Amino acid sequence: MLEYVARRLAMGVLTVLAVTVVLFLIMQLMPGDPIRLIADPDRIPPHQIEALRRQWGLDRPAHIQFIYWLVNIVRGDFGRSIVTGQEVRVLIATRMPFTLMLAVPALLLHYTLAVPLGLLAAIRSGSRLDRAIIVTTSALRTIPGFWLAILLMLVFAINLRWFPISGYQGPRSLVLPVLTLTLPMLGGTVRLTRAEVLETIREPFVLTAYAKGLTHNAVRLKHVLRNALIPVTVMFFLALPWLVGGSVIIENIFAWPGMGRLLWTAITNQDLPVVQGIIVIIAVLTVGANTIGDVISGMLDPRIRIELEEGR
Repeated sequence: MLEYVARRLAMGVLTVLAVTVVLFLIMQLMPGDPIRLIADPDRIPPHQIEALRRQWGLDRPAHIQFIYWLVNIVRGDFGRSIVTGQEVRVLIATRMPFTLMLAVPALLLHYTLAVPLGLLAAIRSGSRLDRAIIVTTSALRTIPGFWLAILLMLVFAINLRWFPISGYQGPRSLVLPVLTLTLPMLGGTVRLTRAEVLETIREPFVLTAYAKGLTHNAVRLKHVLRNALIPVTVMFFLALPWLVGGSVIIENIFAWPGMGRLLWTAITNQDLPVVQGIIVIIAVLTVGANTIGDVISGMLDPRIRIELEEGR
């Protein structure tokens, strides 16, 4: 098991390194000049613009910039914002709690609703209840996030005035953005849970459990649900970094002071150190979550671990 974990961690490190290379190349290929955004060439002499370029290290060759950037990241230094001059890690540290304040409740609410609904749909497979659950959650999945956010704001913030329309004004401010993040995700997890439960019910060990005289509830909870939730468990860990990185539009609509809004502002202003820092954090979270999901899957089902070890 330790060898399996070590291999997964090594693959995670290589993946993050590959992401940093691709990210740096994309940032280098972006059109425009960030220095000219903060220094008007019509008002500032060319030699001062070149001095700013040297100050930010933008006069060096691309490969030298990448090496310095990568070494600084390993040391925990993401550089400074070109626009504000603040340290990128300080900007991220001040915005991350607000993003997690949305992502964690949305993730917990999502799986609290999706797993029981998927299990219920599988148990009542082919019934009207099954069709109602699948159709409703699939319809929610097709709704664009920005449209759902605007709809919720119009109904519950403007017309009913139950919740604040934007910004952070206490716990009530969480309700609308959390619902906006949660509802579209239900369809995928409900269908996955339902499919896995239906497939697991047909396994021989389930028939053996029934043959031993176990009750329906005991078989469903101890045998069916435990094995069916292995793919759902992996998706649980992958969902958190997706929520952190995928809430850019939602945070902007609700004027939420999180990392998504910071990323959007940085891209608009071509603030490359901030963009790079946030995306590296998201990449590390994604790879880390994926690794944790693989390890937990291997612990829950040794067959997965054995197949991966034999395929190395």
